[in-house]
Amino acid sequence: MYSRIKEIRNALKMNQAEFARHLGLGQSTLAMIEVGKRTFSDKHIKVICATFNINEEWLRTGEGEMFNSSLYENELISIFDNLQPETQQYLLVMAKELLNMQQKLLEKRGNSSGK
Repeated sequence: MYSRIKEIRNALKMNQAEFARHLGLGQSTLAMIEVGKRTFSDKHIKVICATFNINEEWLRTGEGEMFNSSLYENELISIFDNLQPETQQYLLVMAKELLNMQQKLLEKRGNSSGK
């Protein structure tokens, strides 16, 4: 389990200090946990899973996927499956447009904060 904690941190592109801060730990404590020299409480497992959308079964055993699916993924798939093919195609076009719009807004936000 301890190596999976490091794997989560790396997947999230966080350094030890950032990750430890989310857990209410010191960086040196997290470093010892990652190499198995320090125990990890159930409370911290719950915090990691809730904060970073991590699959608790994967964290504890290595079974399954690291991340839980999005909160909306199952609902969206269910809706999509119940649409007619033409409507599915329209939904895909609209989703791509939303993605493009989001990217433009993020780029605009990034450019305005760098002034």
